[in-house]
Amino acid sequence: MGLFGILLALAFLMWFAYRGWSVLLLAPAAALVAALFSGQPLLPHWTGTFMAGTGRFVTQWLPLFLLGGIFGKMMDDSGSITSIARYLTEKLGVKRTMLSVVLASAVVTYGGVSVFVAFFVLVPMTREMFRAANIPARLMPAAIGLGAFTFTMSAMPGSPSTNNAIPMPYFGTTTFAAPGLGIIASLITFAFGMWWLARAEAKARAAGESYVEDTSEAVITEKVREQATAAGDFDPSELTHGQRASTNPSFAIAVLPLIVVITVNFFMALVVLPRIDFSVAEQMLGINITSTIGVWAVLIALAAAIITLIACNYNRFGNLRESLDAGANSSVLPIITVASLVGFGAVVAAMPAFDLVRDAVLKMPGGPLVSLVVAMNTLAALTGTASGGMAIALGALGSEYMRLAAEYGINPELMHRLTVISAGTLDALPHNGTVLLLLQISKQTHSSSYLDMVMTVIVGVIISLVAVFFLGATFGSF
Repeated sequence: MGLFGILLALAFLMWFAYRGWSVLLLAPAAALVAALFSGQPLLPHWTGTFMAGTGRFVTQWLPLFLLGGIFGKMMDDSGSITSIARYLTEKLGVKRTMLSVVLASAVVTYGGVSVFVAFFVLVPMTREMFRAANIPARLMPAAIGLGAFTFTMSAMPGSPSTNNAIPMPYFGTTTFAAPGLGIIASLITFAFGMWWLARAEAKARAAGESYVEDTSEAVITEKVREQATAAGDFDPSELTHGQRASTNPSFAIAVLPLIVVITVNFFMALVVLPRIDFSVAEQMLGINITSTIGVWAVLIALAAAIITLIACNYNRFGNLRESLDAGANSSVLPIITVASLVGFGAVVAAMPAFDLVRDAVLKMPGGPLVSLVVAMNTLAALTGTASGGMAIALGALGSEYMRLAAEYGINPELMHRLTVISAGTLDALPHNGTVLLLLQISKQTHSSSYLDMVMTVIVGVIISLVAVFFLGATFGSF
């Protein structure tokens, strides 16, 4: 009965989240369903187990969500995202429209800008490019998606994305984990996606399709907002707050903060912080600081980039305080939403029947790497969010995977990279908030655009995941 309750709770959460219900309501309700069918006390699990799991996630990740939200908003209001996207599209030209869009999307998101912030700049820019090249607008989401939320979120070493950060405390890694494998995965995803986009464009031209202007206004509904905040790290409603700059910076000034993020993150994670002796602080605080070095590196990098951004664009900001406030506020709903999913996972893990689920997952044929890949794909698909799926799985099984890594001689960096890439595959199913928001802003529908998105943001990533899995299993982490 307890196992049935866990499955029912997952089905309840998935079904109503897909229909646009707030995860803030659904997560505790689903947790109570699991507890009820397990014969467990409801209120203690709600106010105790659920809130403890939720609180741990907020305590651990609020600084990252906060600085990430501020950085994304400041990049937008300073005109830096627009400047970068316009520069790349102008240099590559109309004949390379697809490549221009993918690269512009990749550059800003790899540098730490939330995909939700980037969408509101990239979509209008892509619309101009597609109109000039006479490419059907239905291919816009597939092109933007390839650059914005595939390899830059999960495979590229050093990416400061939330997805790439979540495994760090569990595996004691950094965002640069398994860099060789990450680069290989990125190249495969990029190459396959570009091949598909070129094929789709050629097929559309052969069929006589052309760009058709949709003059209707893109409206972000409350339903899409709820689903988006469960899948990302920025509340789209905050983009209308603050004031955008009337002039854009030069490309060099615009891209400088992105370079600062990657450079400072690299040196802090691999050079500076590992050489500092934290033993005294660990004894005083009673915590393992070594496992959080990767998180600290990202925080320092984002803080340095924000300072650089303000210093270079101070006179461009219409109202600096409003931009900072909006960026900070943008982090609240996403982190509470994802944390609620983690709270749900904590309750499920506390149920007696979860032992059956844990044993079935960990003893899956093929060893711990197969188990890890399957678990991440499954939970990301069910929850419609890579970060939420990872947080639930690692919160319940992270210590077990580390134990198995030591037992089987597996490098934790390999587990980190496989975890992130796996969570970034089936999370992009039709109910994913990032997919819904991109379609809404692009004024496209699932029927017109989703098949091409499947190929660029799911199939290509799965191919890269298979390649990384076999390379890692054969040669280890590199």
